[in-house]
Amino acid sequence: MFIFIIIPIIDNFLQKSDEVGGVDKVLSLWKAAQIKMSDCSKKMLFLLFTGAVTLFVAGCSHDPSRVVVKELRSPPKVTSGSHRVVTGETLYSIAWSYGRDFKELARNNGIRSPYTIYPGQRINLSARKYYPLVTAKSTPPKKKPIRPSVVKPVNKPTPVSPPRKSPTAAFNGWQWPAKGKVVAAYSTRSPVNKGIDISGKLGEPVKAAANGEVVYAGSDLSGYGRLIILKHNSSYLSAYAHNKDLFVSEGDSVKAGQKIAEIGSTGTTEPKLHFEIRRDGKPVDPMGFLPKR
Repeated sequence: MFIFIIIPIIDNFLQKSDEVGGVDKVLSLWKAAQIKMSDCSKKMLFLLFTGAVTLFVAGCSHDPSRVVVKELRSPPKVTSGSHRVVTGETLYSIAWSYGRDFKELARNNGIRSPYTIYPGQRINLSARKYYPLVTAKSTPPKKKPIRPSVVKPVNKPTPVSPPRKSPTAAFNGWQWPAKGKVVAAYSTRSPVNKGIDISGKLGEPVKAAANGEVVYAGSDLSGYGRLIILKHNSSYLSAYAHNKDLFVSEGDSVKAGQKIAEIGSTGTTEPKLHFEIRRDGKPVDPMGFLPKR
């Protein structure tokens, strides 16, 4: 009913505005039309107008606090396909994002230390085992078998296996990277968390958990914000995510306890530090390495 009332009025205005000329007369026609409209129609017209304005304002407004940020806490392990290197990536960051060991990717792609890669290079993600090619020239000559009668038995002491070291003893010197409380623990069940989340305030220091080398410093890994990855030895890496500012660059050597960044909220919804430790490419619970406090 309301639509049938308002359309003729608008059409009448468009025609009369050309005939009478001038805004004043169009407005007077509008007032006259309002008199003829019922109270219900006036209310409907008012609601239509205010609703349109509300939708327009809502569509144009933007509240950053309401933006949904997806945190990537459980990147899947990819064992097929390939990855094309883009500017800013390192072999370590690529291996981290695909849940792989950087040494394995290096072997499978013929990349030698210091593992330099280039934009546009394609990294094979296949999980096949690496078998070095052996040519005829490099084949060692076959040794003649030794007859048992020639070899004299020698009594050797039975070897005693050394006690198996715990993961914590495998690499010493770990320190807490931030002073806040653990607000999200390591978990292999849903929701998966491949590290721990430590609360903090914007600008609080983020410190290296152990001596190491910066092998990645940037924001190319989705869900991690500004990220730092440290290499501690051939087996252990640690990562520090969501930083506000970074104070180290790739190739820098750092000491345990050295300030490397500041707590931020990049790639997340609140200020905190996401901290991970990986051994041979596999995430481990940082709480098994960090000292009790």
